[in-house]
Amino acid sequence: MKDSFSISFTLPAGPDRIYDAWLNSEEHMAFTHSEAHIQPEAGGEFSAWDGYISGKTIEMEPYHRILQHWRTTEFPPGSPDSILEILLEGVPEGTRVTLNHSNLPNRTAEEYKQGWKDSYETPMREYFSKLDHQPPSR
Repeated sequence: MKDSFSISFTLPAGPDRIYDAWLNSEEHMAFTHSEAHIQPEAGGEFSAWDGYISGKTIEMEPYHRILQHWRTTEFPPGSPDSILEILLEGVPEGTRVTLNHSNLPNRTAEEYKQGWKDSYETPMREYFSKLDHQPPSR
């Protein structure tokens, strides 16, 4: 049986800012402090964390939802991609981000759940909390 989990956290920016930043290579690199290449359209490929993460965006619902095939270099050979659903909901404090991550290799959910907290939630909160924050020019 494949592993799955959901986590939610709130970021101090609107859903449009979070959505645009997630799908923008330069801004993704700015909040993760690592190399990212993102084709921001359905069917577009992406890589993040210096190539550790890769996949393809399957569906996009601007400012609300991103659905991706997702894997890391640690997935066992021949294993299928996992499915990552990113949901964005405007709340008074900014945006509630919910990550539904499924079809992970067996016994890896806790490791990847912690990875999302350490490698995305924490740096994104810091990035979007900066009062003088401006998006990079495109």
